[in-house]
Amino acid sequence: MLDSGRTQETLLEINNIEVIYNHVILVLKGVSLSVPKGGITALLGGNGAGKTTTLKAISNLLHSERGEVTKGSILYRGEKIQDLAPSDLVKKGVIQVMEGRHCFEHLTVEENLLTGAYTRTDGKAAIQADLEMVYSYFPRLKERRKSQAGYTSGGEQQMTAIGRALMSRPETILLDEPSMGLAPQLVEQIFEIVKSVNENEGVTFLLAEQNTNVALRYAHYGYILESGRIVMDGPAADLRENPDVKEFYLGMSDTGRKSFRDVRSYRRRKRWLS
Repeated sequence: MLDSGRTQETLLEINNIEVIYNHVILVLKGVSLSVPKGGITALLGGNGAGKTTTLKAISNLLHSERGEVTKGSILYRGEKIQDLAPSDLVKKGVIQVMEGRHCFEHLTVEENLLTGAYTRTDGKAAIQADLEMVYSYFPRLKERRKSQAGYTSGGEQQMTAIGRALMSRPETILLDEPSMGLAPQLVEQIFEIVKSVNENEGVTFLLAEQNTNVALRYAHYGYILESGRIVMDGPAADLRENPDVKEFYLGMSDTGRKSFRDVRSYRRRKRWLS
């Protein structure tokens, strides 16, 4: 187990970045974070907090949405990566699994998985071995491997998207909202697989997630984003026990679960934004 994810070599480092869309809309405001090698780091916050924008700033997918990093730096293994093409970043071992379970709907599950190995040059045998590795983590995908991806369930499509990323042999996966739209049982299953891949394959994860409760049970370290700023960070175990996090993000207080009305009023008095 990582020592709260903070004693390992740093793979990814974001230093005081700002992101602007359409030259006028400031979305990220001085965001800094680091992702240690071999860890699971969670980027938490509500809808619109800036989590997806942070991941797209790293993977260089902002330009397709008229966004750009206007200040600060993003380093991977000590090298600035802001100006790299997304395909070059994949070759360096960084791949993003987009929010919304993006699959090639007209291809089969197995064909989708194999597209993840498109840039590899280590031969068919190695790719076939990794395909079996993916099926070992996602046995449901092996059952559905000949099915057209567009006709599989939401959970199966999320598994396909993560499996396709694994087929590129990544060092780091940027995982955006893996729980979105999934039943609680499936969410637990997806996070258990993320944990297993992290522990067994050594893949580093930076995951953006609204489901704070689940994310903090599986992550080693967490950052909380609000309105484009980091407002709190710390080891996941500490954040789980933090009274502010419990009351606002987990909907719990010392007297039990709070009503939505209480939580909304609490938002206006959060100590770390004062």
